Amino acid sequence: MSSNNIFMMSFILCPMIMFMLSAAATPTTTSFNVLLGFGAKPDGITDSTDSFLRAWEAACASTDDALIYVPKGRYLVRPLAFKGPCKSLHITVRIDGTLVAPEDYQVLGGAENWLNFQRVSGVSIVGGAFDARGPALWACKANPANNCPSGATTLSITYSKDIKIIGLMSLNSQMFHIVINHCENVEMRGVKIIAHGDSPNTDGIHVQLSKNVVIFNSVVGTGDDCVSIGPGTQNLWIERMTCGPGHGISIGSLAKNMEEEGVQNVTVKQIIFTGTQNGIRIKSWAKLSNGFVESVHFSNIVMRNVQNPIIIDQNYCPSHINCPTEVSSIKINNITYKNIKGTSATLVATKFDCSSGYPCNGIRLEDINLTFRNKSAQSFCANANGKSFGSVLPDSCLSNSGI
Repeated sequence: MSSNNIFMMSFILCPMIMFMLSAAATPTTTSFNVLLGFGAKPDGITDSTDSFLRAWEAACASTDDALIYVPKGRYLVRPLAFKGPCKSLHITVRIDGTLVAPEDYQVLGGAENWLNFQRVSGVSIVGGAFDARGPALWACKANPANNCPSGATTLSITYSKDIKIIGLMSLNSQMFHIVINHCENVEMRGVKIIAHGDSPNTDGIHVQLSKNVVIFNSVVGTGDDCVSIGPGTQNLWIERMTCGPGHGISIGSLAKNMEEEGVQNVTVKQIIFTGTQNGIRIKSWAKLSNGFVESVHFSNIVMRNVQNPIIIDQNYCPSHINCPTEVSSIKINNITYKNIKGTSATLVATKFDCSSGYPCNGIRLEDINLTFRNKSAQSFCANANGKSFGSVLPDSCLSNSGI
């Protein structure tokens, strides 16, 4: 064969080979429609639990990337466990409708979770709404004489990695709205959480024993912490969130147990708190524990009529009944507060009530401006060491050591 023919053949074959390689590298996505393929009913009355479970099992068993599609409508489902590991490396749950809990709160009330993803990897939950119909259980709990169930977490992700939750709305959870537990690499964007300010134990997002979790562009209004951060949390990033009503963003409560993992590398920035019980809080019981909190950075935060804008409380005991009498041994170190402005609903806007046995160290205040009724607010310090930089109002009461 002449050199010219060889050249022409190469010219023709190379693009074909490149196209074939490119096509081979493109993953195939198989779709599973809960309505058309599995018989779910979008009427909010017919029980569609089995339809969702069978759609999940089919997607999980697929060797392709999988899409579970939930069309518009209301789908009544009882407690569901979406279990892995799966053959499919990527499963997207695309929800255009609303999942609703049964009207009888007892159906969910005795379960730990309503919707639980266990031991999965590469799962994305996109869009949709979860309506747990919590007010009936909240009303039961309002009377201490009632024998009420504890209630269920709406969405729980456990022992999982590479998870995305995008554009989801959680409405009126019985207990916690979203729990991230024993997970790695979790991304939440555009999440909206709604519950009444008096709803009990309805934390918006709870993270514990997990690392590399990010929460962006979210709105949380509930009856407990907007975000609660438990032991074993590492590398958590929260940015651009509005919080209120609720109890603020809290690390803790810690020191529940003697053997407890620490909290480290937490960043909270560009947050607006409105009418919340707390703003940015670290709390631990006055008990012995080997836990710790270190390298936490709060910045660019606005407080609007917040009762405790900045608070560390190592004598946490909300009921003030049978409070522990030890000292907290949770070690708190390297906590930064920068560019925090707004109004306090109480006279004491900055409160560091640290352990007498294990004082807080490395607290840094920079460019703080918090007022109370258009006047200067006050600060309170006990066993807290750190320094102030720039303009800090109220005046810092920190002792100048620990940085």
